[in-house]
Amino acid sequence: MEESTLFTNDAIVFGLLMLALGFVFYTSSKKNGFWGKFYKVVPALLMCYLIPAIFNSFGWIDDETSQLYFVASRYLLPAALVLMTLSIDLKAIFNLGPKALIMFFSGTIGIIIGGPIAILIVSAISPETVGGAGPDAIWRGLSTIAGSWIGGGANQAAMLEIYEYNPDLYGGMVLVDIVVANLLMAGLLMGIGKSDQLDNWLKADNSAITELKEKVSNYAESVTRNPQLSDYMIMLALAFGTVGFAHWGADNMSEYLLANFEVFNDSKSALSSFSSQFFWMITIATAIGIILSFTPFKSYEGAGASKLGSIFIYILVATIGMKMDLTMVFDNPGLIGIGLIWMLIHIIFLFGTAKAIKAPYFFLAVGSQANVGGAASAPVVAAAFHPSLATVGVLLAVFGYVVGTYGAILCTILMQIAAGG
Repeated sequence: MEESTLFTNDAIVFGLLMLALGFVFYTSSKKNGFWGKFYKVVPALLMCYLIPAIFNSFGWIDDETSQLYFVASRYLLPAALVLMTLSIDLKAIFNLGPKALIMFFSGTIGIIIGGPIAILIVSAISPETVGGAGPDAIWRGLSTIAGSWIGGGANQAAMLEIYEYNPDLYGGMVLVDIVVANLLMAGLLMGIGKSDQLDNWLKADNSAITELKEKVSNYAESVTRNPQLSDYMIMLALAFGTVGFAHWGADNMSEYLLANFEVFNDSKSALSSFSSQFFWMITIATAIGIILSFTPFKSYEGAGASKLGSIFIYILVATIGMKMDLTMVFDNPGLIGIGLIWMLIHIIFLFGTAKAIKAPYFFLAVGSQANVGGAASAPVVAAAFHPSLATVGVLLAVFGYVVGTYGAILCTILMQIAAGG
């Protein structure tokens, strides 16, 4: 049923989002009384995500009539990555060890095995939900979700081409993707507020993460100064100058690959992901931020570079939340059920691996989001622990682009067998 959106003017929508963010930050600064107790249970970052979702659910705003997510993900996200990596210690990032990669790949395996297991469980309860034949076969549609949850949009499009799912039914799969992925992100953000307890339960050694955070914080304190207008202008010049260069580089790199290599034009190829302009934009922006961290510009951390970057990240979080309509959970309960079981298996596999190797919750959350959320949201989750960790989210998300199509094909073969296809 079509419903009209109350506010379609992006100036009004942006105003609502900023009011929501201001409300969260104002109330979360109250350490006593109701709000003090409330934010001990519900992380402030989660509220920055949920309030826009509630606005969307009420029909006040709609991401389909707004360009704010596009602006935040294409302009503010790369700018934030530059500002947050100015003070990065690359050696300390590498000292985090192999657990980050292990958790990422365990998340990938959880997605691969979760799909067929979810189909088997649901087929025992509601066989018609996982039925269909030919182009309408549900397993073909679920292949697109596997592509999205392991890699991203380009991998999702590749799976649609490879398995030729009925385009008229594709919207239902997009619905499952959006609803379940956003519920996962909400859960991960909730876990951040309990990360110390989770680390204790996992018996995790997070000394390398703590050391990195302390190193960056100590450096920031050593160069802290009262920022002047010139400091802000220089930081914004660095950030958005890089954004412009990253877009230019991404456009040209994508165009060059598509024009000179046939394999990048083939949507069925695993390498087609690397013709994505978004991929190159994030990669170039992060690389420039890392290069700048070896220059005197690193000292702008003392003028609040990562805080400015965090503002951009919070705006991005609000626009991501705006994509979530909480009422959509009830639109197709059967398919949503498959998605929820699938994601539950992914989470169980992650927690099992983390418990076995004593990995901290940080690696679990970022490893999961690097798979399911990709380069747009993995840095958000990583930065929620500390701005200096945003780069870890980007680096892991890059692996998602690499293994996305291959992992999704393996998952689809298993789902086809599970569905009796």
